[in-house]
Amino acid sequence: MSDNTYTPPSVWKWEPGNGGKFANINRPIAGPTHDKALPVGKHPLQLYSLATPNGVKVTVMLEELLEKGVTGAEYDAYLIQIGEGDQFSSGFVEVNPNSKIPALMDHSANPPQRVFESGAILLYLAEKFGEFLPSDPAKRTECLSWLFWQMGSAPMLGGGFGHFYAYAPEKYQYPIDRYTMEVKRQLDVLDRHLAENRFMAGDEYTIADMAIHPWYGALVKNRVYEAAEFLEAHTYKNVLRWTEEIDERPAVKRGRMVNRSFGEPHEQLHERHDASDFELRTQDKLADGE
Repeated sequence: MSDNTYTPPSVWKWEPGNGGKFANINRPIAGPTHDKALPVGKHPLQLYSLATPNGVKVTVMLEELLEKGVTGAEYDAYLIQIGEGDQFSSGFVEVNPNSKIPALMDHSANPPQRVFESGAILLYLAEKFGEFLPSDPAKRTECLSWLFWQMGSAPMLGGGFGHFYAYAPEKYQYPIDRYTMEVKRQLDVLDRHLAENRFMAGDEYTIADMAIHPWYGALVKNRVYEAAEFLEAHTYKNVLRWTEEIDERPAVKRGRMVNRSFGEPHEQLHERHDASDFELRTQDKLADGE
């Protein structure tokens, strides 16, 4: 045990700025910090998001629906810069009182329906359009079990492992060991399951895959936390096979671009209002003045 062991006080006090790279997006109270209405585009579905793993789930789902010809899934996607506090605007808090991306407004409902939490949005869209959720009761249950597995497991990956391994201001062995053990156990759960199944719910690609892939696929392909070597990601061969198959889906490639404000400019589509935006409105095109 190190000499700088933390002894909690009798009553915790918030120290703004304490907490590493993303300290400025966290605070111990809810509600808006400023008044600002959200923009509303031309389509019934209005998405307010950022291309983190949770945000990518929903843009992939919407692009997959459009890929299948579901015209009612046309949407406007607006960028929420969480590092700048956009999620604490009065307009955003009205859509998601938890101030987390993604958040969706469905203006085809009367009155308009808000949907927040990525898993809830996936389920809402699957039921609304009758796609990517098996109709067979047993397969539907399997799909939903894996969907909610992701909801419960990913905080251990992101808020646990990712935070202490990649973002915390100081590295400590205990939390890194604790969350590494859990993430490797989760990868083993997935790897064993995918050894006998093409996708998470069997042979059918579903919202369970859309939920899990942006987190665990990105992890084993070294797209988040730069931890693939540390975790020996190459040993989870079934997860890699599944990841690589999903990576090649055209809708997945598009969905990963929407609301992306980091990485290569040609992969960033800050806002999405039309299918042509992928060709005409990426950041490299806008930077060139096209």
